[in-house]
Amino acid sequence: MLECALIIDFTVLITLNIHVPRYPADVFKRAQIDSALDWHHSTIRRGSVGVVLNTTLAPLFGRPLDPQAAAEAEKLLSASLAKIESFWLKGDGPFLLGNSEPSIADLSLVCEIMQLELVDEKLQKRILDPYEKVRKWVEDTKKAIQPHFDEIHAAVFQNKEMIKKALAGAGSGETKTS
Repeated sequence: MLECALIIDFTVLITLNIHVPRYPADVFKRAQIDSALDWHHSTIRRGSVGVVLNTTLAPLFGRPLDPQAAAEAEKLLSASLAKIESFWLKGDGPFLLGNSEPSIADLSLVCEIMQLELVDEKLQKRILDPYEKVRKWVEDTKKAIQPHFDEIHAAVFQNKEMIKKALAGAGSGETKTS
Protein backbone atom coordinates (compact mmCIF):
# COMPACT_ATOMS: atom_id res chain seq x y z
CA MET A 1 0.00 0.00 0.00
CA LEU A 2 1.22 3.51 -0.86
CA GLU A 3 2.06 5.61 2.15
CA CYS A 4 2.30 8.92 0.27
CA ALA A 5 0.04 11.29 -1.61
CA LEU A 6 0.64 11.49 -5.36
CA ILE A 7 -0.75 14.58 -7.01
CA ILE A 8 0.93 14.55 -10.42
CA ASP A 9 -1.34 12.77 -12.89
CA PHE A 10 1.48 10.99 -14.74
CA THR A 11 3.02 9.85 -11.49
CA VAL A 12 -0.27 8.25 -10.55
CA LEU A 13 -0.62 6.60 -13.97
CA ILE A 14 2.91 5.26 -13.88
CA THR A 15 2.56 4.03 -10.30
CA LEU A 16 -0.70 2.27 -11.12
CA ASN A 17 0.81 0.70 -14.22
CA ILE A 18 0.59 -2.64 -12.46
CA HIS A 19 -3.13 -2.51 -13.28
CA VAL A 20 -3.06 -0.40 -16.45
CA PRO A 21 -0.32 -1.57 -18.82
CA ARG A 22 0.12 1.66 -20.79
CA TYR A 23 3.70 2.35 -19.69
CA PRO A 24 6.32 0.16 -21.37
CA ALA A 25 8.68 -2.08 -19.39
CA ASP A 26 11.58 -1.34 -21.76
CA VAL A 27 13.65 1.51 -20.29
CA PHE A 28 14.39 3.12 -23.68
CA LYS A 29 10.71 3.12 -24.65
CA ARG A 30 9.85 4.47 -21.21
CA ALA A 31 12.25 7.36 -21.74
CA GLN A 32 10.55 8.16 -25.06
CA ILE A 33 7.12 8.12 -23.41
CA ASP A 34 8.43 10.32 -20.58
CA SER A 35 9.79 12.73 -23.17
CA ALA A 36 6.36 13.01 -24.82
CA LEU A 37 4.70 13.54 -21.44
CA ASP A 38 7.20 16.26 -20.50
CA TRP A 39 6.86 17.93 -23.92
CA HIS A 40 3.11 18.14 -23.77
CA HIS A 41 2.91 20.34 -20.64
CA SER A 42 4.37 23.44 -22.24
CA THR A 43 3.05 22.87 -25.74
CA ILE A 44 -0.22 21.17 -26.58
CA ARG A 45 -1.67 21.57 -23.08
CA ARG A 46 -0.86 25.27 -22.95
CA GLY A 47 -2.26 25.77 -26.45
CA SER A 48 -5.49 23.84 -25.97
CA VAL A 49 -6.24 25.33 -22.55
CA GLY A 50 -5.51 28.82 -23.89
CA VAL A 51 -7.83 28.37 -26.86
CA VAL A 52 -10.67 26.92 -24.79
CA LEU A 53 -10.39 29.46 -21.99
CA ASN A 54 -10.04 32.53 -24.18
CA THR A 55 -12.68 31.62 -26.78
CA THR A 56 -15.29 29.90 -24.63
CA LEU A 57 -14.86 29.49 -20.89
CA ALA A 58 -13.66 32.92 -19.70
CA PRO A 59 -17.19 34.37 -19.24
CA LEU A 60 -18.09 31.49 -16.95
CA PHE A 61 -15.26 32.63 -14.67
CA GLY A 62 -16.33 36.28 -14.77
CA ARG A 63 -13.66 37.22 -17.29
CA PRO A 64 -14.06 38.66 -20.79
CA LEU A 65 -13.07 36.66 -23.83
CA ASP A 66 -9.55 37.54 -24.98
CA PRO A 67 -9.16 37.25 -28.76
CA GLN A 68 -5.44 38.15 -28.67
CA ALA A 69 -4.64 35.47 -26.08
CA ALA A 70 -6.82 33.01 -28.02
CA ALA A 71 -4.89 33.75 -31.24
CA GLU A 72 -1.55 33.24 -29.46
CA ALA A 73 -2.77 29.98 -27.94
CA GLU A 74 -4.09 28.80 -31.30
CA LYS A 75 -0.70 29.47 -32.87
CA LEU A 76 0.99 27.36 -30.16
CA LEU A 77 -1.64 24.66 -30.51
CA SER A 78 -1.21 24.51 -34.29
CA ALA A 79 2.57 24.26 -33.93
CA SER A 80 2.05 21.47 -31.37
CA LEU A 81 -0.29 19.55 -33.66
CA ALA A 82 2.24 19.90 -36.49
CA LYS A 83 4.98 18.54 -34.20
CA ILE A 84 2.77 15.58 -33.25
CA GLU A 85 2.34 14.78 -36.95
CA SER A 86 5.96 15.27 -37.94
CA PHE A 87 7.74 13.84 -34.90
CA TRP A 88 5.60 11.98 -32.36
CA LEU A 89 3.52 10.05 -34.93
CA LYS A 90 6.50 8.67 -36.82
CA GLY A 91 6.98 4.94 -37.32
CA ASP A 92 4.84 2.06 -38.43
CA GLY A 93 2.30 1.86 -35.59
CA PRO A 94 -0.78 4.04 -35.30
CA PHE A 95 0.20 5.51 -31.92
CA LEU A 96 2.86 7.89 -30.64
CA LEU A 97 6.44 6.87 -31.39
CA GLY A 98 5.18 4.23 -33.82
CA ASN A 99 3.81 2.02 -31.06
CA SER A 100 1.21 -0.62 -31.85
CA GLU A 101 -0.80 0.14 -28.68
CA PRO A 102 -1.61 3.43 -26.97
CA SER A 103 0.61 4.47 -24.07
CA ILE A 104 -0.12 6.87 -21.24
CA ALA A 105 1.38 9.56 -23.50
CA ASP A 106 -1.26 8.85 -26.16
CA LEU A 107 -3.99 9.05 -23.54
CA SER A 108 -2.66 12.30 -22.09
CA LEU A 109 -2.12 14.09 -25.38
CA VAL A 110 -5.46 12.99 -26.81
CA CYS A 111 -7.15 14.38 -23.69
CA GLU A 112 -5.69 17.79 -24.48
CA ILE A 113 -7.18 17.62 -27.97
CA MET A 114 -10.53 16.48 -26.57
CA GLN A 115 -10.80 19.81 -24.72
CA LEU A 116 -11.51 21.32 -28.12
CA GLU A 117 -14.95 19.69 -27.92
CA LEU A 118 -15.86 22.69 -25.76
CA VAL A 119 -15.20 25.32 -28.44
CA ASP A 120 -17.32 26.36 -31.40
CA GLU A 121 -17.46 23.67 -34.08
CA LYS A 122 -16.08 26.01 -36.76
CA LEU A 123 -13.07 26.86 -34.63
CA GLN A 124 -12.49 23.20 -33.79
CA LYS A 125 -12.63 22.31 -37.48
CA ARG A 126 -10.28 25.14 -38.44
CA ILE A 127 -7.73 23.98 -35.86
CA LEU A 128 -7.88 20.23 -36.50
CA ASP A 129 -8.65 19.90 -40.23
CA PRO A 130 -5.08 20.54 -41.42
CA TYR A 131 -3.82 17.61 -39.32
CA GLU A 132 -5.13 14.41 -40.88
CA LYS A 133 -2.65 12.16 -39.06
CA VAL A 134 -3.60 13.71 -35.71
CA ARG A 135 -7.32 13.21 -36.38
CA LYS A 136 -6.72 9.56 -37.31
CA TRP A 137 -4.55 9.02 -34.22
CA VAL A 138 -7.26 10.48 -31.98
CA GLU A 139 -9.81 8.10 -33.54
CA ASP A 140 -7.41 5.14 -33.24
CA THR A 141 -6.84 5.96 -29.57
CA LYS A 142 -10.58 6.26 -28.93
CA LYS A 143 -11.22 2.87 -30.54
CA ALA A 144 -8.32 1.18 -28.74
CA ILE A 145 -9.58 2.02 -25.26
CA GLN A 146 -13.36 1.85 -25.70
CA PRO A 147 -15.67 1.83 -23.78
CA HIS A 148 -13.43 3.60 -21.29
CA PHE A 149 -12.72 6.55 -23.58
CA ASP A 150 -16.39 7.52 -23.77
CA GLU A 151 -16.86 6.97 -20.04
CA ILE A 152 -13.92 9.22 -19.20
CA HIS A 153 -14.94 11.95 -21.64
CA ALA A 154 -18.65 11.89 -20.80
CA ALA A 155 -18.11 14.88 -18.53
CA VAL A 156 -16.60 16.88 -21.41
CA PHE A 157 -19.63 16.19 -23.58
CA GLN A 158 -22.05 16.99 -20.75
CA ASN A 159 -20.19 20.20 -19.92
CA LYS A 160 -20.28 21.21 -23.56
CA GLU A 161 -24.07 21.33 -23.46
CA MET A 162 -24.08 23.07 -20.07
CA ILE A 163 -21.61 25.69 -21.33
CA LYS A 164 -23.70 26.37 -24.45
CA LYS A 165 -26.77 26.93 -22.28
CA ALA A 166 -24.91 29.13 -19.79
CA LEU A 167 -23.39 31.28 -22.53
CA ALA A 168 -26.73 31.57 -24.34
CA GLY A 169 -28.30 32.70 -21.08
CA ALA A 170 -25.60 35.33 -20.65
CA GLY A 171 -26.61 37.03 -23.91
CA SER A 172 -23.49 37.96 -25.84
CA GLY A 173 -21.33 35.49 -23.96
CA GLU A 174 -19.42 38.19 -22.13
CA THR A 175 -20.00 38.94 -18.50
CA LYS A 176 -21.05 42.38 -17.36
CA THR A 177 -18.76 44.31 -15.08
CA SER A 178 -20.02 46.69 -12.42
